[in-house]
Amino acid sequence: MTRSPVFRLAVVGALLVAGSAPALAGEVYGKVTMGGASVGAAATVAAKCGERAYAAEPTDKSGRYHLVVGESGKCSLMVTYRGASAALDMVSNEDAVQYDIDLEMKDGKLAARRK
Repeated sequence: MTRSPVFRLAVVGALLVAGSAPALAGEVYGKVTMGGASVGAAATVAAKCGERAYAAEPTDKSGRYHLVVGESGKCSLMVTYRGASAALDMVSNEDAVQYDIDLEMKDGKLAARRK
């Protein structure tokens, strides 16, 4: 069975749109600090939007992180540093958004706030 050129073009177009879907997802990036100093490569940052969780990504040597979140809306970032974790509310959308995070130890618990 031979396929018409229009059918082939439609298939190629559908594959291009499907392949570009991750590029349309929202990006979240920033720097994690504690007391104004970079945490270096000692932290991880994960995201959760509704029931969907996005795997933790490590910070680089300058404390920077980058996540791709595949949905828009209210989410939370989970920062883990030296065995302690703290959550921070955020809003994800199709455009990239920067969330610089400052950590603080309060009463033995890690707290996170957006800078």
